[in-house]
Amino acid sequence: MTVKSKHVRIKGIKDGLVFLLDDKCPFEDLLSELRYKLEHSHQNILTGPIVHVDIKLGNRAVTEEDKEAVLEILKSQGNLLIRSVEAIEDPEEKDTEALFMMSGMLRSGQVLHHEGNLLFLGDVNPGGTITCSGDIYILGALKGMAHAGFNGNQEAIIAASLLAPTQLRIAEIISRPPDEWGTRESSMEFAYLSGGAMQIDKIHNIVKLRQDLNVFKGV
Repeated sequence: MTVKSKHVRIKGIKDGLVFLLDDKCPFEDLLSELRYKLEHSHQNILTGPIVHVDIKLGNRAVTEEDKEAVLEILKSQGNLLIRSVEAIEDPEEKDTEALFMMSGMLRSGQVLHHEGNLLFLGDVNPGGTITCSGDIYILGALKGMAHAGFNGNQEAIIAASLLAPTQLRIAEIISRPPDEWGTRESSMEFAYLSGGAMQIDKIHNIVKLRQDLNVFKGV
């Protein structure tokens, strides 16, 4: 079956690719064309080194499930690293407190950018970077750089199973961890701002800042 390529455009930019997805066609047609285009039309850009990708869904109301469907197709190509997904979301589906989940490994030179709160399942190696407008939670080792609340949100936090970054940044406050961080006991911690300075605490104390969390109190 031949799929005419009219709803998906791929544009090269200085540091990667932009996928421009038509916001007028049925969403299922869009997914079919995207899948076909990656499998048959652009093998020359999908077999080389890591390529950063920005996805623009246009003036289309989408749910998190819709976004994930697009990401699943793109993630099937091992050299594509999704940097951002832009779309107008369905107001009834949008939850600014929800966690968007991704998995993988960020290597040196790779940047992962997300609007909102992010749960990343994997390691961020030295030289790797995660930036979010909201909170960052890493189930893995953070040994690179993390910037939460990049749009000025000083209430954002950064948490990791192993917090050993080269740099932490919340809003405009930057902290370069001291050498003695490497000698601390291994336990999940989080960073937050207090009085304009970066503070570090054990993850079980996060309820002090996120009071809407359900807390297990035992019997």
